[in-house]
Amino acid sequence: MKTRLEHVRINVGDLKAAVKWYEDVLGFKVEARWPQENPNYVHFEREGGAVFGLMEGFSSTPGRFNFYVDDVDALWSKLQARDVNAVEELFDTAYGSRKFTITDPDGNELGFVQG
Repeated sequence: MKTRLEHVRINVGDLKAAVKWYEDVLGFKVEARWPQENPNYVHFEREGGAVFGLMEGFSSTPGRFNFYVDDVDALWSKLQARDVNAVEELFDTAYGSRKFTITDPDGNELGFVQG
């Protein structure tokens, strides 16, 4: 039996503010909202990866996620022009990748990795 990760969700305190941050800062695009009348959940478009969702209204315990990107240096440079909180600045890891980690407004850690 194989197990694959296909859907991750993080909890946020303010869904509208979180969606705005993910759209404006990271360029993510919302694919679906639920329920339609008064959404407390969204997930973003994916390009061959897991569904990444946000849900409002639950106790928010920060999580940590790594997104794999083609050009981590370019993304790091782009995000330096924005007001992001870096937990780890861009560096080369001991295991052969290059990465940095920032936090979203709810304290979730988002790593961006190349290699």
